Amino acid sequence: MKLGLTLPYEGSLSFPEAVELAQRAEALGFESVWVPEAYGTDAVSILGALAARTERIQLGTGIVNVFSRTPALLAQTAATLDLISGGRFILGLVIRMRETIAIVRQVLRRDRLVFDGEVFHLDKGLRLLARPVREAVPIYLATLTAGGLRLTGELADGWIPTLFAPDHMDLFRPELEAGARIAGRSLDSLGIAPHVPVSIDADRGNAREALKPWVALYVGGMGSKTKNFYNDLVSRYGFADDARTLQELYLGGKKLEAIRRVPDALVDAIAIAGPPGYVRERLEVWASAGVTTMLAGVHDKTQPDRLRTLELLATAAGTVD
Repeated sequence: MKLGLTLPYEGSLSFPEAVELAQRAEALGFESVWVPEAYGTDAVSILGALAARTERIQLGTGIVNVFSRTPALLAQTAATLDLISGGRFILGLVIRMRETIAIVRQVLRRDRLVFDGEVFHLDKGLRLLARPVREAVPIYLATLTAGGLRLTGELADGWIPTLFAPDHMDLFRPELEAGARIAGRSLDSLGIAPHVPVSIDADRGNAREALKPWVALYVGGMGSKTKNFYNDLVSRYGFADDARTLQELYLGGKKLEAIRRVPDALVDAIAIAGPPGYVRERLEVWASAGVTTMLAGVHDKTQPDRLRTLELLATAAGTVD
C-alpha cells in the first residue's frame, strides 16, 4: 500500500506551509499529494504552484468541483497540469455523470470534440491545441451511492471514498464489482484511495480527540437533515443512533457537544489515531482491505507537528528508514 497526502482545505494552512508539506512528503516517499476544493482556494491554482516546486510526487485533485466547470474545461485543465508537472497529474472528481468522463477522455486524446449526450451537446468539432504528456490522465471518482459505485467500477481508474471503514469493505465491493463486470475488467484494476484522517500521539485518547471535530462535521454537519451521505454511511457501519444524535446536535448549533459525543469506536473505524506502533497495525488493516493508496489527512495544529506526523507515518509504512 502506498501513501498519499491530502492537504487541508479550510484555511488552516498557508501556501508556504502547503509547499513545505508537499516537498517533505515527496522526500519521505509519499506517492501523491492531493488538494481538495470546497469553500476556500481552488485546487487547480494550488496544484499548478506545487507542480513547479516538486519533482516526482504525483499531484491530484481530491476532489475538484465539476458543477461550475464544463467537461471540456476540466479536460483542458487536466492537460495543462499534466504538462507542467511532467505527467504527474491525477484528476479526482465528485461524480456528476458518465458524460463528463467520456468528454474529458475524448479531449485528452485530441479527438475532435463532437458529443451528443443527454446532458452535453457539442458540435463544434474543436481539437485541443496543447499536446498532453499522456493521452489518458487517471480519473478517480469520489462516490458512495450504489449508482456512483457502479459507475466507478465501470469507468474510473480509481476510487476516493471518505469515511471509509476497512472493516466494512463488503458494503462497497458488490457495487464496484458489478460496474467492473459491465466493463469486462477485474476490480483489481481499480485504484482504491480513501481519505484517512491521521493523528499520531502516545496517548490514544489525545489522538482521537484531535480527529473528533472532523468526524462531527462530516457526520453531523454535511448536507441537510434529510440528505447527508456520510451520516447514512456510518449508520450502515452500525452507528445509526450516534449518527442521528450528532446530526441533531450539529445542525442545532451545538457543535461542541456534538464533538464530545463522537464515539471513540467510530474514530477507530474510519481513522488512524494512536501511537506509532498502533499506526503500523492499522496500516496493515487498510492494506488488507484492498486499499492501494491511503490518502492521509494530517490534523496537527502546528507545522512542526504536521511534519513530524509525516515522518512517523512514512516510517510506519516503510517508505523511509
